[in-house]
Amino acid sequence: MFSRSSLALGLLATSSLVVAGPCDIFATGNTPCVAAHSTTRALYSAFTGSLYQVQRADGNKTDIKPLSPGGVANAAAQDTFCSGSRCLISIIYDQSPRGNHLTVAPPGGFKGPGARGFDNLASATAAPIYLNGAKAYGVKVTKGIGYRNNVGKGVARGDAAEGMYAVLDGTHYNGGCCFDYGNAETNNLDTGNGHMEAIYFGNSREWGSGAGKGPWIMADLENGLFSGANQKNNPGNPTISHRFTTAILKGGPNKWALKGANAVSGPLATLYNGARPRAQGYNPMKKEGAIILGIGGDNSNNAQGTFYEGVMSIGYPSDSAEDQVQADVVAAKYSTGAQ
Repeated sequence: MFSRSSLALGLLATSSLVVAGPCDIFATGNTPCVAAHSTTRALYSAFTGSLYQVQRADGNKTDIKPLSPGGVANAAAQDTFCSGSRCLISIIYDQSPRGNHLTVAPPGGFKGPGARGFDNLASATAAPIYLNGAKAYGVKVTKGIGYRNNVGKGVARGDAAEGMYAVLDGTHYNGGCCFDYGNAETNNLDTGNGHMEAIYFGNSREWGSGAGKGPWIMADLENGLFSGANQKNNPGNPTISHRFTTAILKGGPNKWALKGANAVSGPLATLYNGARPRAQGYNPMKKEGAIILGIGGDNSNNAQGTFYEGVMSIGYPSDSAEDQVQADVVAAKYSTGAQ
């Protein structure tokens, strides 16, 4: 049962003022964020720091902050800085106190198309959207683009419990490996079953699938994309392709869950909730604590997708906390046009 204070923390006031951001909600549930990444908005109600950094073709860089504490990103500042030039997203800052910033992914089992085998950076202007009527930009990943942090501070390792969510473009995906956000290897290589725990979104069928043609929200646990207890197909995991999609993954000792929702309206749906996969190597888990976005654990970079916001927590979040986070996302009013 929630206390009056925790209930108040989860409530949303007006469209312009959020009493509690996603990371405030998780902290109240004793599963604090250890990573909070977004180019669209602040994920703590009082956050005023830098959300991301953009780099112009001439090499000059600037940081983009929210318009107000806990608010939407200052897209006008980016537009002014990038006017007449190509701009890339060079850093996605971690809003949590851990400082787990995301920068361009280095080469691993797969090499990127950039200098010295690094991946490419995403265009700063390729994914314009609106939150509560204010313009913002997402991170549009195409083949060869990827971000990583191999020294994640406070991120779950081994069989420790963690949670994560992401808001994604449910219509931008492919079957390539692997459009992920979450926990991965620290050496950019495939180090075996159970060494990853990351949200996957796409319609790859090689390592796992759900019902219909996809796309699916699945868990990349390394050497397997899991949509449920089975290593391959789990028909109870539906095709999900909302324009704005909420994806949730959490895992602990011999338990894990997947959830999904329309990020614009409605509650979360549980896609799987149960024991670890039956296949060998996934119980106990052997998570390593790096953080990836847009790539697989070995830097597989053939996927595409668009990321707007996401966090990683330490500890196994409660269903109630996740419900409040979904309500917070809905209240952000993601849309494709000004309202």
